[in-house]
Amino acid sequence: MACPNPKGPLMSRPFAATFQRLAWSNLLAQSAEQLSLAAVPIVAVLLLQAGPGEIGFLASIQSLPFLLMSMPLGLLADRTSRTRLMALAESLRALALLLLLALIVTGQVSIVALAVLGFLAAVGTVAFSVAAPSLVPALVPVDRLARANGRLELARSAAYAAGPALAGALIAWTGASAAFVLSGMLSVVAVLCLRGIGEPARAAAPARHPLLELQDGARWVWKSDLLRPIMFCSIVWNISWFMLQAAYVPYAIHDLGLNASGVGITLALYGVGMIVGALLAPRVVAMLPFGKAVVLGPYCSVLAAFTMALTLFWPQGWLAALSYFLFGSGPIIWVITSTTLRQTVTPRAMIGRVTSINIVVSTGARPLGAALGGVVGVYFPVSVSLWCVVLGFGLQALIIRASKVRNLKRLPDPLPD
Repeated sequence: MACPNPKGPLMSRPFAATFQRLAWSNLLAQSAEQLSLAAVPIVAVLLLQAGPGEIGFLASIQSLPFLLMSMPLGLLADRTSRTRLMALAESLRALALLLLLALIVTGQVSIVALAVLGFLAAVGTVAFSVAAPSLVPALVPVDRLARANGRLELARSAAYAAGPALAGALIAWTGASAAFVLSGMLSVVAVLCLRGIGEPARAAAPARHPLLELQDGARWVWKSDLLRPIMFCSIVWNISWFMLQAAYVPYAIHDLGLNASGVGITLALYGVGMIVGALLAPRVVAMLPFGKAVVLGPYCSVLAAFTMALTLFWPQGWLAALSYFLFGSGPIIWVITSTTLRQTVTPRAMIGRVTSINIVVSTGARPLGAALGGVVGVYFPVSVSLWCVVLGFGLQALIIRASKVRNLKRLPDPLPD
């Protein structure tokens, strides 16, 4: 199995073959991640009779690499070859999936094994999350950055939408091992695609203590009038989003009258919205002043939160589905445009660290939002939870509206190394 033809129909021709290979590798790696991420809890329930406690434990362990590994990998992305870093991390994912497959086949799989190997597999995702955005500015000209970032986010959106359904279908049709076989194969081909990327050479950086390197990245974000509000907006968005996730499923079943299938459909509309938003992003960036395109995502999140709150007065499943579609389509434009802005206002030698800092603070906000959602849900009616979500998304929109980002007429000129 080889890397797909970089000139194939999925990867249209505005980009050089080097970026096409990165885009294909990203698509394959994201698909491998979503496939295995969805398969692990299904296997835990079917083979090990795991309950909510064990599933929560697995989810926590699989998310830990984003907190623990983002900054070290971001530093490595600035100091070493980014393609080599992604290839090594993706190879680690393939090895972890191979070991997991062997445990399933031999009947030796356990919750602890699923957690440890799931942790190792997620390292590949973190490496791509910090290294790919650092590599893109070196492969495409600045006027195509937004389109290139949109291509990478489209791959993530497609994998996010299709991965869970494909994992469930494979396990149902052919058994627990099939999903991990396919996921491992996708990881291997992702590595093969990376081998064909001609990464531009970079000047050797002076040797410094890693903590000083990370401090430089954090100081750059904090002092930037453009990156600082983006970071705070992202924190508040993630807190509000995970408050909603904590409240939605019980609310959908008990108050909206949806069954399991109906809940699944509403959640799937989030992935559909991500795909639509990623496809529309290049046109949005071309039509609007750049600052207006950036703030479109936070504003759309407010509209989505209000749409969900409307179900308190009009309990209709289609309204909840529309809310999730808006949550997918608007914020993915934010991800694409804010990533493009970060790439241009950050020295290229520092993009890995700056990206990792954004990942760490955003990921760290997620358990806080889930905990707040749980506490509010226990002590107050569900209506309070949903209006708190509206207030949270309103706050993130105010943060970005009050910043200099909103006034950008165009993308700033990129900074050199």
